[in-house]
Amino acid sequence: METVAGAAALFARLSREPDFDAAELQAFDATDELLLATASDAIRNVQHGELVVLGDRHGALTLGAAQLLGATGIRVFQDPVLGERALHANAARIGLGTRTEANAAAASGSGSVPAELPFSSHALDASLLSGAAVVLVQLPRGLDALEELAWAIARWARPDVRVFAGGRVKHMTHTMNTVLARHFREVAAGLGWRKSRVLTASAPIQAGPAPFPRWGGDPELDFRVAAFGATFGGPTLDHGSRLLLAGLADAALGATRIVDLGSGNGVLAVSAARSRPDAEVIATDQSAAAVAATLETAAAAGVLAAGCAHAWTESPGSARLAGPDLAASPDPAASPAARAGVCVHRADALEAVPDGWADLILLNPPFHTGATVHAGVAHRLIAACERALAPGGELRIVFNSHLGYRQLVEQVVGQTRQVARDRTFTVLAATRAANLTERSAPKSST
Repeated sequence: METVAGAAALFARLSREPDFDAAELQAFDATDELLLATASDAIRNVQHGELVVLGDRHGALTLGAAQLLGATGIRVFQDPVLGERALHANAARIGLGTRTEANAAAASGSGSVPAELPFSSHALDASLLSGAAVVLVQLPRGLDALEELAWAIARWARPDVRVFAGGRVKHMTHTMNTVLARHFREVAAGLGWRKSRVLTASAPIQAGPAPFPRWGGDPELDFRVAAFGATFGGPTLDHGSRLLLAGLADAALGATRIVDLGSGNGVLAVSAARSRPDAEVIATDQSAAAVAATLETAAAAGVLAAGCAHAWTESPGSARLAGPDLAASPDPAASPAARAGVCVHRADALEAVPDGWADLILLNPPFHTGATVHAGVAHRLIAACERALAPGGELRIVFNSHLGYRQLVEQVVGQTRQVARDRTFTVLAATRAANLTERSAPKSST
């Protein structure tokens, strides 16, 4: 296969920052290169604003299309907020303007504002896909996530849209073809290259009702649970959260400021709000699908906070890049009744939580970044808890027992005890000391 000239050199300049990084991880893979090569002729022929990129990990597809193939007005959707920020950081790294830089230049009156920006970040809606002629997709591993993307393309893109969806062969299944075929009359698979493959789809089928959110329930919950395509765990109560919730009544007795870190479908946040109706609960997740699901679950359960500007549409196209918008947290000027309930944020880790704010943090951490399993993702979230916990505040965390997070939790937060354990999961309670000298010495891993 003939690759796009300059792709390797461009990709070598990209970084995963500010996303989680490690020596063995990269900001691109062979799928990015294969997608650009496969769709190169189509990309060169699109007009301004007719190219859409879905699921770009850290900007390789978007920046490759702009820098190497001349695309402009590219519209991009990335579920993780850290993916969005990495895209914009990489654009600055290679010398492409971003909307944030343009806005800053215009506000200060210094510098020139680019006449055309090469890309912009969007939510997964009509503003993203209306008029799209070519769509590049980094295939998600989950079939529900692919279903939602395929439905959205068929619903809003042009009738002659061409879709190029690529992934690593080890993560692809024949069912992905089936999902695409529900929304497009023509679906074909290309040849494999460096363990990647591209599926092409065209001739969209008229879209039916939106397939998401989907709703589920559980006998142990007194509310329904929502999920969108990329919401981790779907509309269910996962095993780890079930074990954590079994002891929630004893967690940080008297806590009135609670955080659900990595809220997913909102089960922990909503359970906390329903069991402690006077508490202010911040639910935060970097995933757009998780934030949307948490909003739906909390609203349906009647615990969405009235005195909160739920910050779920943040993107690097706004001032959000400058730092957390703490004004979107429960408004201290609002009445206690208005502040009570769940306030939802799309944010990195605990950046939406003021220093020392939380009496209780609930955490069921992920153990993967994209398709890669890596314990460092959870380590990063645990490390963030120290700043956000009030003195005497508690971290209640559940995790796969073999991961052995206890020593890290004790080092970061303080004295730790085991609350529950079954064949798979462990629940720990860690209390932040009033000062560093009160912390217990690290114990053996659990």
